[in-house]
Amino acid sequence: MRLSIPPQTAEQKKLISSGRALVIPEPTYGGQFQDLSIQGHQGEGHMDIRYEYFDVTLADGTIVQLRRPHYTATDLKYGPMQKNVLISPRLTPPMIGLGLLDAIPSQDILLFADPDDQDSDGISGKANMVWSVLKQKIMLGRFGWKAGSPSVKEQSAGAFSGDIGLSTSLHKNPAGDCTPNQTFCLKAPHGVDKKSGVEVTDEMLDLVTFYASNLAVPRRRDPQKMSVLKGKSLFHSIGCASCHRPSFKTGPLAKNKHLSQQLIWPYTDMLLHNMGEGLADHRPEGKADGFEWRTPPLWGVGLTKTVNGHENLLHDGRARSVEEAILWHGGEALKARDAYSKLSKAERMWLVEFVRSL
Repeated sequence: MRLSIPPQTAEQKKLISSGRALVIPEPTYGGQFQDLSIQGHQGEGHMDIRYEYFDVTLADGTIVQLRRPHYTATDLKYGPMQKNVLISPRLTPPMIGLGLLDAIPSQDILLFADPDDQDSDGISGKANMVWSVLKQKIMLGRFGWKAGSPSVKEQSAGAFSGDIGLSTSLHKNPAGDCTPNQTFCLKAPHGVDKKSGVEVTDEMLDLVTFYASNLAVPRRRDPQKMSVLKGKSLFHSIGCASCHRPSFKTGPLAKNKHLSQQLIWPYTDMLLHNMGEGLADHRPEGKADGFEWRTPPLWGVGLTKTVNGHENLLHDGRARSVEEAILWHGGEALKARDAYSKLSKAERMWLVEFVRSL
């Protein structure tokens, strides 16, 4: 559960506008609500999820039940959160193919950015330009649900710090996401190495980055099957490929040369899109506003249930199938969603089969 507040001071507003900060953390609970803890400590509280169920009727009369989640932070151990806190749930994105996505030249991604929709096609992909702690400059955001991280290494270092409270050379605070109001946490023992000054050395961070960068994308299933090919045609004809762009070519790499010059098929444009009120979290992150999300890659999505034991999709897992995920699309994807709802039952099955074959 991500937490932040709107910038309050001129300094905070400058941090956001300059790209040096993506969000302003909630003063007491930080940037992430920690409901779990290590032995001897207590979590920051509990996260309650309540689902509201409703039906969507498709053109042929088929009824699909969707569920809308409502989140509440309860049993808060450090007092109330700030009244204007912004809350946004997050499901861990798949880690396959990250090195390949990292290797796409920035200019190739930015080529498809059209924030003002100058071609009037209703699709206005936008780049999230973020501050790179590693490179000490503004770079294209690539990773995370709102493209808030510019590289696999920085995404990994951010997870070390924010998720489990381990320091690296990029995030040197051994207390991780603990705030000044959490003195018990700040005084807790840590594992900082006297030589390196951090808990996760650069060698360790590089090894984790290498591992994350080289998790392979699974081979496609039945790509030449007739129903899959019919689904592919529908995927393109109703507009899904406008954001879920099929392919890119990776650039030349000095390291990980096996990832260089590869034609890849991630089915994403790596850009931000307004997905409408239904999926809005109303929580800006850098240049991404409260309605915008990065187009998630579709490769491997058909194996979600095999790997996780469920097929919960979208940023908060509200969709329990590919079809439910499609029906939650709004905003720039509204036209494609409406076109899907007008397909016959057989056509919808073909399209979903194609997506699950990727």
